[in-house]
Amino acid sequence: MTVTDKKIVRDILPQRTACANKYSVGSLLCIVGSYSMAGAAVLSAKAALRTGAGLVRVAVPESIYPIVSVSVPEAVFLVLPESESGAISEKATREIIKYANKADAVLMGCGSKMCDDTKSIVMSIVSECKTPLVLDADGINAVSKHINILKERVYPTVLTPHEGEMSRLTGLSSAYIRDNREAVAQNFADEYGVTLVLKGKDTLIASRNSECCVNPTGNAGMAVAGSGDVLAGMIVSLISQGCDAVQSAVAGVYLHGLAGDYAKDELTEYSMLPSDIIERIPKAIKECIL
Repeated sequence: MTVTDKKIVRDILPQRTACANKYSVGSLLCIVGSYSMAGAAVLSAKAALRTGAGLVRVAVPESIYPIVSVSVPEAVFLVLPESESGAISEKATREIIKYANKADAVLMGCGSKMCDDTKSIVMSIVSECKTPLVLDADGINAVSKHINILKERVYPTVLTPHEGEMSRLTGLSSAYIRDNREAVAQNFADEYGVTLVLKGKDTLIASRNSECCVNPTGNAGMAVAGSGDVLAGMIVSLISQGCDAVQSAVAGVYLHGLAGDYAKDELTEYSMLPSDIIERIPKAIKECIL
């Protein structure tokens, strides 16, 4: 098992040319948020921008657009109709697919709310999106009900489950997963052909027919709602900039944990917030590239 370090991350991070523009350094689509979870949309989009994506388009239900647009003025928005539950309506599926296939990478699931509309959109994206895809939170929960659809997908796909979501994906108990983390992660990645980020202490990154990577950064202060949204935004940002899915997961997880360690050093594990992690992404990147 490989332990990620700064040199590995330095070699992964993309180089920018002097003539770079917002399209050449990564265009991505984030399909995120619902009526009660505008914060997830804000955190994932901000993290993607801080990690270097040139153009972040955020697809949100219309009710939370005023909140998210004020909080992330650097993003552009795809404002969509919503269901009675406050999630993006499945009526918007065709428009979502259109924008997804124009992007360099797509993120689905942060704060999306588990409902029939979300399930329908996730299934369509997995089947029809021809760009690299990151599934987080309810994107993972939705696909867990139709897990074999992942085997049919030929484009790079990253899943970022915590222990409970991994249990839903596999049908294994949380206790078993906890005691057999590497084997569970590697077996899943091999069987379904995805890059799997099994979150937790010493987060694991597994991919088909490749040695598992373990991440040494991060701390217990990151155990707060929203930290996963930040990580998903960072990984999809790196993919949009041209890194492959596995490299993006390895570097994204390391930088996420390192930024969290800087937050802990300044604020303690008790007081740090996901937004504090985002604010320290530049410091984490600087530490790796210098």
